This record gives sequence, C-alpha cells and structure tokens, in this order.
Amino acid sequence: MPWSEDNYPDSMKNLNESTRKKAIEIANSLLDKGYAEGRAISIAISQAKK
Repeated sequence: MPWSEDNYPDSMKNLNESTRKKAIEIANSLLDKGYAEGRAISIAISQAKK
C-alpha cells in the first residue's frame, strides 16, 4: 500500500515534515521495486535523513 502525507508508518511520525515527505517518496519507490514494507521503511528513513 503506498503511503501519503496523511497515511504513513508510525516509524516516520517523529521525522520533521520535509524529511518525512522525502522518506515517503523513497519508501513508495522501493515498494514499486518489490522491496518488503519493513525494509523499504528502514532504507527510506535512513536515506531521507542524509
């Protein structure tokens, strides 16, 4: 299920708004490439913080 600014994983709730937007974008892209949800979330958060 793709995430949005209104519906995103709990692990992204403490990110600032711009970082969270980027993390959502990255996570959705990874899901499209076939990554598992948990893996996509952790990679997306890590990459968005950089």
